[in-house]
Amino acid sequence: METQTRREFISETGKATVMGGIGAFSAASWENKLRHKFIHHVYFWLKNPDSADDKKKLLEGLKKLSSVKTIAMSHIGVPAPTNREVIDRSYAVSWLLVFDNNEDQASYQTDPVHLKFIEDCSMLWEKVIVYDSVEQSIV
Repeated sequence: METQTRREFISETGKATVMGGIGAFSAASWENKLRHKFIHHVYFWLKNPDSADDKKKLLEGLKKLSSVKTIAMSHIGVPAPTNREVIDRSYAVSWLLVFDNNEDQASYQTDPVHLKFIEDCSMLWEKVIVYDSVEQSIV
């Protein structure tokens, strides 16, 4: 068995405590951040799926779109490298948004930045699917 000095033991114990606390805090924190929120998840299929330029333009447009004030949190993503029968990886880009409420999401729909995004980028996509969801209470 390797011996540790008191200082090393305290240092390692402190690190473990902090990391354990961060993990617990993170899970609880995310749960609290998403409680009663409006989730808006958009999937884009490009007209030219092999065009790196078109994908780059869409990603740049989404980055600008993230400046809309009513967006609480956003995430721009691409299909993960997972392969299971239930996974749809046919889309090019996903756009996950969290709003504080439905009113903020409705405001986003008519925000000039959003309308400009549609004007500038709609020619890039062939198909868009949106999934909106709200928290379901468990009784």
